[in-house]
Amino acid sequence: MILNITRKLYSSNISSTVARATVRWLSTTGISAFKNTKEGVNAQTIMDDEILIKDIDDNGVIVLNRPKVLNTINLPMVEKIYSILKQWESSKKLVIVEGAGDKAFCAGGDVKSLVLALNDPKGNIQGEEFFRREYTLNHLIGTYKKPYIAIINGITMGGGVGLSIHGKYRIATEKTLFAMPETAIGLFPDVGATYFLSRMKGKLGIYLGLTGHRLKGVDVLLAGIATHFVPSEKLADLKRDLLTLREVDIELILNKYQPKLNHEFSLAPHMSQIENCFSAPSVEEIIEKLKKDNSDWARKNMEILLKVSPSSLKITKKAIDEGSGKSLAECLKVEYRLACSALSKEDDFFEGVRALLIDKDQKPVWKSTSLTDVTDEYINKRFAALPMEKELQLCTSKL
Repeated sequence: MILNITRKLYSSNISSTVARATVRWLSTTGISAFKNTKEGVNAQTIMDDEILIKDIDDNGVIVLNRPKVLNTINLPMVEKIYSILKQWESSKKLVIVEGAGDKAFCAGGDVKSLVLALNDPKGNIQGEEFFRREYTLNHLIGTYKKPYIAIINGITMGGGVGLSIHGKYRIATEKTLFAMPETAIGLFPDVGATYFLSRMKGKLGIYLGLTGHRLKGVDVLLAGIATHFVPSEKLADLKRDLLTLREVDIELILNKYQPKLNHEFSLAPHMSQIENCFSAPSVEEIIEKLKKDNSDWARKNMEILLKVSPSSLKITKKAIDEGSGKSLAECLKVEYRLACSALSKEDDFFEGVRALLIDKDQKPVWKSTSLTDVTDEYINKRFAALPMEKELQLCTSKL
């Protein structure tokens, strides 16, 4: 039986009409034009290496085009996506976002480059700029006035979640792999995760945020991360219908391609344990409850929590707990403070990325070796307001 979890995290009543159209591919660099006379379609293709933007009359499609690195996003990509979304908000009837290839929608942000930059004087500025613009894009997606449809086929983690979760429609497939694994690299679930994780059923969000647990396929729908599930072999037909029908009822089309589901959520057998253990008021008490539970599931999760960054766990717990009472904009503002405070060679973020993504020795040496070493004073300092000129200003931010 399907676990009764709300399928949509956000909703808005937006209808759209889509017309058959001339297809143009637009981007910002590199031009290659051609004419396709096969079906009477005049097409012009303008592409660059990282983003493909397809302008299809009253509709728009954005393709993340870095398949060799699982479509991880960098600052130029964030800038281009933001710019075109702003243009399309007043001219398009719907926007589709997808990733090139079938391995990933987007595996996250290019954190490796941010950490390498910290070896240079004032290297933190690059990271501050990236996070500021990425979070501004996340907020635009969350407040977008036109239907925003993210096809999260393949790996969807970190920054890729930020490009999808805040939109009205998120389409998972059997290849979808969702996770927010930031505590393993000394960071915290960001890109608005403290907003959406805090709104998931029971303590599921805090569980996913602390452990980085992965959800696959239909599970992504059942958890409420995706709004619909469509087999990957049907995606081409789905996109055709969305982009070519004159009178579009988006819900009707999406439901048409979603098969009848009779799946049990993979975490259903453990939901009572998640509720019991992860409802504890502190990370230390969560671990004590897992220790007391002593099941194979509990021991596995306790092992994960004792391996990742202790400071990241405490920051994540506090941010998600407080996120339930904040708007998306307020959550992003707090996340920006936390992200800026992590941009130092002395921080666990630097060490986590070094160990997992740069040197790949898989042996991070955390600044605090245990949870008891992470004081409330230290945590509160990370949440402290920035100087006014550095705070994330979503109402006035411009890319």
